[in-house]
Amino acid sequence: MNVLFDEPGPRARRRIRVATAVSVLAGALLFALAVRQFAINGELDWKKWAPYTQWPNWRYLLTALGQTLLAAGLSAGLGGLAGLLLAVARVSRNVVVSGLARAYMETVRVIPAVLLIYVVLFVLPSLGLDLPLLWKLVVPLAVSSSAQFGEIFRAGILSLDRGQGEAAAALGLNNGQAMRLVILPQALRRVVPSLVSQTGGVLKDTSLGFFVSYAELLFSGKVLIGYYQNQLLIQTYLVIGAIYFTANYALSRFARWLERRGNSNRPPRGHYPGQR
Repeated sequence: MNVLFDEPGPRARRRIRVATAVSVLAGALLFALAVRQFAINGELDWKKWAPYTQWPNWRYLLTALGQTLLAAGLSAGLGGLAGLLLAVARVSRNVVVSGLARAYMETVRVIPAVLLIYVVLFVLPSLGLDLPLLWKLVVPLAVSSSAQFGEIFRAGILSLDRGQGEAAAALGLNNGQAMRLVILPQALRRVVPSLVSQTGGVLKDTSLGFFVSYAELLFSGKVLIGYYQNQLLIQTYLVIGAIYFTANYALSRFARWLERRGNSNRPPRGHYPGQR
């Protein structure tokens, strides 16, 4: 069961299957047309793909992939930690704390990440704070993703039965202890697949490092294109697109595996551990 939306019924599942089939057919047609157009313009000639049989070019792109994963990992880690704190504040019984957390999340969610990058790139240096190159990308992405992570954590907390908190109170735990020892561990297990999916979104957003000249995949691809005097423009971006697709597809499959595993380990509805 996904905590972020209701499970579709039989009719909705049929519509989803039909829409999926139509989308796949449309995508295959567009792909065939694109390949045909590339062939007509000579973009599929071997001489234009030969540079990608050379290890130095792949080593350069794989190094850029490592920089991309580093930025994505730091951004997702910091954004996830901030999101967890925001979610706890959002469900707090303190009206001021809850209101401030809600205002932050609602505001950040509507601000484009590229605008936050411009703030870090131009506004902060004018105030005397010039961050290292990596953090000029990580900080705005962490701020931008913190609101999304916060909503995921909040959905996990709200998906639990209220009896969990009441049971913790009956054991003599205060609100903070109940949240830390009882509610959060269960909520985190429920939202792990969604957290992995959101991390994939952060990975894609690292392409905004292009604006700060950080050596992630997209910026490194531009450098490689310039090295070959713009002769490998389409080929380079297709290779980079394939790398992004592979990384995000792997994360997507991992998230689905975690979701299936969580569903298989969850007891049937109406059944409780120890019940015969």
